[in-house]
Amino acid sequence: MTMPGEKIALFIDGANLYATAKSLGFDIDYKKLLKEFQGRGNLLRAFYYTAVIEDQEYSSIRPLIDWLDYNGYAVVTKATKEFVDQAGRRKVKGNMDIELAVDAMEIANHIDHMVLFSGDGDFTRLVEAVQRKGVRVTVISTVTTQPPMVADELRRQADVFTDIITLQSKIGRDPSERPVRPRDTDAGHGHTPQFLQRGPAPPQRAPANAAAMDDEENYE
Repeated sequence: MTMPGEKIALFIDGANLYATAKSLGFDIDYKKLLKEFQGRGNLLRAFYYTAVIEDQEYSSIRPLIDWLDYNGYAVVTKATKEFVDQAGRRKVKGNMDIELAVDAMEIANHIDHMVLFSGDGDFTRLVEAVQRKGVRVTVISTVTTQPPMVADELRRQADVFTDIITLQSKIGRDPSERPVRPRDTDAGHGHTPQFLQRGPAPPQRAPANAAAMDDEENYE
């Protein structure tokens, strides 16, 4: 995937990576992920993008954001927007595509290899633009689910496509290794990473908006 001595930057679409890993039945270990790519070349930046809900008493993603920010990741967040759909249901949306694209274009002249953790087809034109600057692009997602988590046009545009299932042993952790918490099976519910816990952790309540929020994360 990478060449010795390459200057690398990681771009992690947090919500998309969570959904991809969850569809394959494993959790991402961000310690292991960072270590894996530090060993593959000169890792200049590891960007992590996620939306957050402001003015919320508790957010299950806050411990992850704080840990990433202090442990080698450049965390980019923005506040979500709330709206009501045509059926009258409350929805919370947080799209980070613009932020990721701007950062990628700014750093493109300083790197040799961009590694994009996302299957979102909206990034196809970004990948093409970065490639025109002489940067190789690896897209990491999966085609093993039905339907595939990666858009076909993004997979074709990438210089290298890596199915994340092949990295599971290097950057993932089996869900059976973590304590089962109430409502862990619900869509979008997260929990405090094990490496942030102190002793046996009690069940944590999930954020009230988790089922509706597009960018809610599960993490470990």
